[in-house]
Amino acid sequence: MRRLRNVKIVATLGPASDTYETIRALHEAGADVFRLNMSHGSHEEIAEKHAIIRKVEEDLGSTIAILADLQGPKLRVGVFAKESEMLEDGAKFRLDLDEAEGDVSRVCLPHPEIFAALEPGKTLLVNDGKIRLNVEACGADFADCVVVAGGAISNRKGVNVPDVELPLAALSKKDRADLEFVAELGVDWMALSFVQRPADVIEARELIKGRAAVLSKIEKPNAVDRFDDILEASDGIMVARGDLGVELPVQNVPPIQKRLVRKCRAAGKPVIVATQMLESMIESPMPTRAEVSDVATAIYEGADAVMLSAESAAGSFPIEAVTTMDRVAAEVELDPTYTQIIEASRTLSRSTVADGIVAAAREIAETTDIKAICCFTQSGTTALLVARERPRVPIIALTPLVRTARRMALSWGCNCVVTETVDRFKGAVVAAALAARKHGFASTEDQVVVTAGVPFNVTGTTNILRVAPCDERLIYATDPE
Repeated sequence: MRRLRNVKIVATLGPASDTYETIRALHEAGADVFRLNMSHGSHEEIAEKHAIIRKVEEDLGSTIAILADLQGPKLRVGVFAKESEMLEDGAKFRLDLDEAEGDVSRVCLPHPEIFAALEPGKTLLVNDGKIRLNVEACGADFADCVVVAGGAISNRKGVNVPDVELPLAALSKKDRADLEFVAELGVDWMALSFVQRPADVIEARELIKGRAAVLSKIEKPNAVDRFDDILEASDGIMVARGDLGVELPVQNVPPIQKRLVRKCRAAGKPVIVATQMLESMIESPMPTRAEVSDVATAIYEGADAVMLSAESAAGSFPIEAVTTMDRVAAEVELDPTYTQIIEASRTLSRSTVADGIVAAAREIAETTDIKAICCFTQSGTTALLVARERPRVPIIALTPLVRTARRMALSWGCNCVVTETVDRFKGAVVAAALAARKHGFASTEDQVVVTAGVPFNVTGTTNILRVAPCDERLIYATDPE
């Protein structure tokens, strides 16, 4: 389905959006990518949602990407005898490995790896940062803390350790089982939670074995510190502002978001901005003005996609949330200031022939009456390079591989078309002209730019560009061989 915007929308599925009718309505309202949260639901429920998405894709003749989001290691306290306690500022509180029920002075933290990494002076955050503990003394099986910011603590609340690199594998036993299941099921993207180092991404890639693209979620301070190396090892990035905002001072998150988005754009890799974008729409049919501004900011920055979490998974107004995001995106991209910001922040890269080809395609398209840039791609690399340029005209990504088309559905501006395999450039030009007309990007009187690689069907060979008419009779008349 052709969109009137370039940024993509990711919608998380859940109990509020688990039927064919709702998932189809979400796609028609604007969702380009569906996120399956592996923290919730059995494999059978995940498989059912996957099947529904593919049925919607078939029925609408569309291209939909599916993103499986692995849970990652979850650190939680144990249970309390009274189920909850109130910790006062300045009080002493101990975390230990004793499985006995907790009270106002202590509770079990069943993660010896945390104690192994802690040092006096470090900080522990409980319940999404609402409770802040400062470590005064620690050992292999305990941490004696002082309560810096108190509050109610209850059973199995989450724990964050913001200023320590934990000796934890990024993939838990559950994650490994989930990874294999969804890779065989046929998802397009795999999101890794709580990435700390490039080795975490490399390990996951080895297990995925090319069955899905790898997307790293940036939600820990040490991932921000090592971002360049993590980006190099990843196929895409998610700026997961929820945990990032817990582990870092909240005022640090906006500049980090801007910096990470720019680096992803320069690398030509998709980047999603996520978490609490339209949070109030979980319970309200209308967003706040601040939320609309937040979504708009991510779009002005040039993010490839913006994401809905609980808004579409568990909220009362999932379709309204997607519709709102779609309308905000379309309006922002009509703003002349948007074009100025995007072009001013474009990073010039001319290190390869492919870089030069896609840059030339954009410049030609923007200085003449060209309706679209049509790029033939085997792996998706050419389409990513064109998307990195953020051209003013539509991008039509043509590929004979359904898997590649689905992955490209996450990338800025890519209108993905599955086409027949071609082995000559003239055939590619004809296919591009037909696709541009069929999908409403051009008429027979218009022209498009076509990029491809010769020899065909070889990854990474973008080396040819042509301005072509959209009337295939003219193509044959001017290139009869």
